[in-house]
Amino acid sequence: MTEVLIVRSSIAPLCAEARAGSEQVSQALAGHRLEPVAECGMWVRARTADGYEGWVHRGYVESLGAREAASRFATGRVSLGCTVTEIDGRRRALPLGAVLADDAYVEHGTALAPEQLLARFPCTPGGITRTALEFFEGTSYQWGGITPWGADCSGLVQTTFALHGIRLPRDARLQAEYGQPVEGGLDALHAADLLFFSDREDGRITHVAIALHQRRIVHLAIGRGGYAVERLDDEGDPYVRGLVGRFRFARRVIA
Repeated sequence: MTEVLIVRSSIAPLCAEARAGSEQVSQALAGHRLEPVAECGMWVRARTADGYEGWVHRGYVESLGAREAASRFATGRVSLGCTVTEIDGRRRALPLGAVLADDAYVEHGTALAPEQLLARFPCTPGGITRTALEFFEGTSYQWGGITPWGADCSGLVQTTFALHGIRLPRDARLQAEYGQPVEGGLDALHAADLLFFSDREDGRITHVAIALHQRRIVHLAIGRGGYAVERLDDEGDPYVRGLVGRFRFARRVIA
C-alpha cells in the first residue's frame, strides 16, 4: 500500500540539516502532505507541494495509507486561524493555511472548504493586498516562517497569493522569476505588484514586498522586526532610504 506523510503538528519546521539545532528553512502545516525524498535516522528529507525540500523529524508527521489519508482529509477545509477539537478530544490552535481533518470540530475562528476559499479570496489586486494587510498585521519576523504566527518576507508573499489561488515558489529569488517585468520603476507600480531588493554585490534577490497604492508597500522585514507598511517616498526615514537604495525591479503577477 502506498504510504504518505501527513503533518500532524500545527507547524512542522523544515530544517537545512537532519538535526534539531539546524537552521529552519521553511515550514509545513498541519494536514499537508509531504513527499519523502531521503531518510537519516528519525529524520526525513521531505518535499512540500511547492517543490521545496527540507529535513523534518518524524515526531512532526504521521505515515498513512493513501486511501486513509484521502478519506480523513476529503473535504480539505483550510484554516484561516482557528481552534479545533480533534476526534480524540485534543484541543489545539491551527494557523492560517493548515488543513483540517474532516472529523475536526471548529470551536473558534474559521475554516473554509476549497470552493469557499475561491469566493472569499478573489484573484484581484485589491483582494491580495487586503489579505496581506489583514491577516499578517502584527506578525513577527521569523526566518523560514510562512504564517501570521511568524514569517519571513517570501513566506508572507507565498501564503497571501496562495489563498487567492496563485502558487508561487517559496524563496524571493525564485518568486522574482514569475510574472511580467514592470517598466518604469517605482512610479509604475500597481497594487499587488511584487518588489524585489538585494543587499548583495552580485545583485541576488534577498527581499520581496507587495505593492499597495501611492508608493506604499507591505512586507515582513527583519529591520522592522516583522510586519510593516512603508511609504517609499518617506526620505526622512533612514530605513526607507536604504530600502529604496536596494530596490532592483518589480514583477506583475496579476495582469
